Amino acid sequence: MRVIIAGGSGLIGRALTQHLCAQGYAVVVLSRQPHTVRDLPEGANVAGWDGSSSEGWEDLVDGAHAVVNLAGEGIASRRWTYAQKRRLCDSRIRSTHGIVAALRAAPQKPAVLLQASAVGYYGDTEDEEVDEQHAPGKGFLADLSQEWEQVSAAVEEVGTRRVVLRLGVSLSAAGGMLPRVVLPFRFFAGGALGSGQQWVPWIHIEDTVRAMEFMIAHEELSGPVNVCAPNPVQFSDFASAVGKTLRRPSLFRVPSWGIRLGMGEMGDVVLHGQRTLPARLTDAGFAFRYPIVEDALKAALGE
Repeated sequence: MRVIIAGGSGLIGRALTQHLCAQGYAVVVLSRQPHTVRDLPEGANVAGWDGSSSEGWEDLVDGAHAVVNLAGEGIASRRWTYAQKRRLCDSRIRSTHGIVAALRAAPQKPAVLLQASAVGYYGDTEDEEVDEQHAPGKGFLADLSQEWEQVSAAVEEVGTRRVVLRLGVSLSAAGGMLPRVVLPFRFFAGGALGSGQQWVPWIHIEDTVRAMEFMIAHEELSGPVNVCAPNPVQFSDFASAVGKTLRRPSLFRVPSWGIRLGMGEMGDVVLHGQRTLPARLTDAGFAFRYPIVEDALKAALGE
């Protein structure tokens, strides 16, 4: 079965490509710079696209089993100026419009679209437990997630099943949040950020991609699915677990004002959180390989 991945050169996209190829899928990675995509596993190929239309790759969609849309500039790649916010929106909305157009035009429609979103959809939920029935929140990330999800809904009109991936924080030594948190611990200067009471909706990268394959295979799953481990932790506990894994103390704390001074509005990403539960994955019978954060950190960091 052929799976097309937009955004396949990112952290999750690379891991998903490796995982699906190992399971016998044929994978096509869409990239705006195909010449830079290297070290693809056996069974994977790369195709160029402009990031905003179906031109040049629409024929690949015909007869594909699944399309996975992970395309979009990294949320924490740079400070949130007005121009950067515009880039974050455009990189997601335009690419999704292009993917929807390709699916609608395909003579043989893909069975399923996995559409990326984020637990930021829920906004800052403080200590409240959040499943997929929770209302959307407020703020830039919540608004962006809602718009991103809405654009992809049109594929359902042509009979393609759509699963919305409300992604938590994938733990991997290869990128994302974890290396940034780990770095000060290497120098015995690690600790919590802000109050430390904000919830971290974490998940090991291996469970992220296993869950995505599970959603491709299970036709009963559609609509929003929280992609996070069943045991979220507060940041102070997450930092303590990192310190324990690395055999380093977790003594220092970066105050909220320091984070806002250094990161601006983007500081909301680390100062706010969601106590998110994967209710739909659990109900569907998905078995997490790493349900406990200490085990996930040991596996991710090779300790």
